[in-house]
Amino acid sequence: MSELYPTESDLLYEEELLRNPFNLKLWLRYLVAQPDASFQKKFLIYERALKSLPGSYKLWHCYLLERLKFVRDFSVTHPQWVSLNNTFERALVIMHKMPRIWIMYLSTLTQQKLITKTRRTFDRALRALPVTQHDRIWEQYLGFVNQNGIPIQTQIRVYKRYLKYDPSHIEDFIEFLVNSSMPKEAAERLVSVLNDDQFESIKGKTKYQLWLDLCELLTNHDTKISGLNVEAIIRGGISKFSDEVGRLWTSLAVYYIRRKLLEKARDIFEEGMKSVVTVKDFSVIFDAYSQFEESMVNHKMENMDLGNGDLSKSKSKFKNNLFKGFWLHDKDDVDLRLAKFEHLMNRRPELANSVLLRQNPHNVEQWHRRVELFEGNPTKQILTYAEAVSTIDPMKAVGKPHTLWVAFAKLYETCNDLPNARVIFDKAVQVNYKSVDHLASVWAERAEMELRHGNSKAALELVRRATAEPSLEIKRKVGSNGNEPIQMNLHKSLRLWTLYVDLEERLGSLESTCSVYERILDLRIATPQIVLNYASLLLENKYYEDAFKVYERGVNIFKYPHVKDIWETYLSNFVNRYGKTKLERARELFEQAIEKAPADAIKPLFLEYAKLEEEYGLRNRIMKVYDQATKAVPNHEKLGMYEIYIARAAEIVGVPQTRQIYEQAIESGLSDKDVKTMCLKYAELEKSLGETDRARGIYVFASQFADPECDADFWDKWTDLEVQNGNEDTFREMSRIKWSVSASVERVKRQKQAENPPTEIVMT
Repeated sequence: MSELYPTESDLLYEEELLRNPFNLKLWLRYLVAQPDASFQKKFLIYERALKSLPGSYKLWHCYLLERLKFVRDFSVTHPQWVSLNNTFERALVIMHKMPRIWIMYLSTLTQQKLITKTRRTFDRALRALPVTQHDRIWEQYLGFVNQNGIPIQTQIRVYKRYLKYDPSHIEDFIEFLVNSSMPKEAAERLVSVLNDDQFESIKGKTKYQLWLDLCELLTNHDTKISGLNVEAIIRGGISKFSDEVGRLWTSLAVYYIRRKLLEKARDIFEEGMKSVVTVKDFSVIFDAYSQFEESMVNHKMENMDLGNGDLSKSKSKFKNNLFKGFWLHDKDDVDLRLAKFEHLMNRRPELANSVLLRQNPHNVEQWHRRVELFEGNPTKQILTYAEAVSTIDPMKAVGKPHTLWVAFAKLYETCNDLPNARVIFDKAVQVNYKSVDHLASVWAERAEMELRHGNSKAALELVRRATAEPSLEIKRKVGSNGNEPIQMNLHKSLRLWTLYVDLEERLGSLESTCSVYERILDLRIATPQIVLNYASLLLENKYYEDAFKVYERGVNIFKYPHVKDIWETYLSNFVNRYGKTKLERARELFEQAIEKAPADAIKPLFLEYAKLEEEYGLRNRIMKVYDQATKAVPNHEKLGMYEIYIARAAEIVGVPQTRQIYEQAIESGLSDKDVKTMCLKYAELEKSLGETDRARGIYVFASQFADPECDADFWDKWTDLEVQNGNEDTFREMSRIKWSVSASVERVKRQKQAENPPTEIVMT
């Protein structure tokens, strides 16, 4: 016991404590000064300090830590643990509002495996502490009840109490119930969560994920859950979610499979495949359904001890006995199961197409693909077409709905059933399509069907009916309704009029054909090609003036670039027809065509005009036409036009007379490059005529456009001229001009560089 007495170093603290026993810092310094003292001596000092300062949290906390450190190496059955518990109890008499003391005490009790005492202490802590600090206790409380050996009823009661404090953690409780093999109560709790529209998962789960969890729970524990309408619950989820319901349908089917209600499971699979609207959901259901059927076949064959080779035998046996029938209650039903499996696999394309049509029943392309699936079965194709045309709304259709009607009629045509094909076409032309072209296509297809079967007159009559303009009475009646059908504008369909013209040319007379052409022009729906065809028809029948009148109407209706072909054909045919007999009229036509043509399209007209004058006109008029052409064509075509002008002038009026044209070209505003080219040709002309001085003067003028570094060819030609025909003075003058031009070009380059200095690149 002598070790418990104060040492000489302790006397200083003892004397101070006798004078002031309520000084907390003094007590703490006293304790710090005992690093090598025994635990019993430290405990004695702590007890003395706490007797003087029983409300000091710091003393109690340090004291308890010392006692915890002391019992750390003892077994939980050692008496010192009891002493530690008593110390905690004494501390909590005063420190009952301190959550940290409670946490230390509860951790100690949990470590000692004192279940009842620990549970009651947790309850005392929750009663003693304010609600704002309960979360610190509950975290430890839940950890305690989740230990092994805690009675299940205790765990459930604790979780229920915790949910009253924080209902958002119900997912933890559901997970606990599932892990504790209590699926019924877990399912009930999950159902209540799903029925709560304001519930938000703290684990980030969506309503759909919670529904999947519920379905998995119901299907995996179907024998342990009673009193719940599983099918109604899962169907509620299916109705709640418009997409990603494939797994819900599969869960419902699996539920019935586990309960050995196989036919009911098949019905669920079939219902699911016929109701989902996404390919993803369909794939989930179909894959599960096919695996189910395949597993049924394999299971049955394993029970019958059939090997791999017997599978093909069973299939062949089924095909041979297909029409003989078999008993459904026969235990040897492998044939029936194989038939179901094969039937399911064969139906996949049709079922997948149904899914796409449920997404958009107005998708024309998908209806065509559905018909293709039944190739070889005309009855199914006819039923599919009938369903398609009755389902699709032309105003909402994706694609061209009239193609379904046309294909429907062609199906009857391929079956040599023309009366029904005509009935389909009669119904098709009454549909109010989105576009006039769709309706016109139906009429055209019907006429072409009649042509294919030799009914030309019937085809012509159909086109006449289609292009007939509605009467005023019908227009007034439709106008009063305020909803004008597309059939009111059918008479303006160019496709039908084109077909009408073709049939009249083949079957009718010239007068009837011309009347159709005139009607097209009156409706102002003609194209340049129709004008050309009309005029060509009249020319073939030698109605020249009438053909030229048609050309005149065409050039008045259309503008460039559409009228270009009409003008070219008109002028060509007029010149070929009349030649020089109506030269003035031809000139007026050319002048009119040139006046209306844009700049980039007048060069061919001028060349044809010049050709006309060369063949039938005078020399002066030829030169006048070429002169007009050089002034009218755009700048990029002037050089080529002047070259043609000069070449023709040399042939017509002689080479010397082209000097004026060269000078005119040089002064006409050509680009520097083109001026240099023209000067070189002009100089070559003067050299050929022996006019050396004139050629030298041209070179002097063109030198301002020739950089010595880039245009060596120009200076070489000038040098050749001086070498052959010049002297020392002329050669020196050429060299001076060359140097001057070079210096001028260099000066211009330096000025540009000064105005636009290069950007410096800094290397880092």
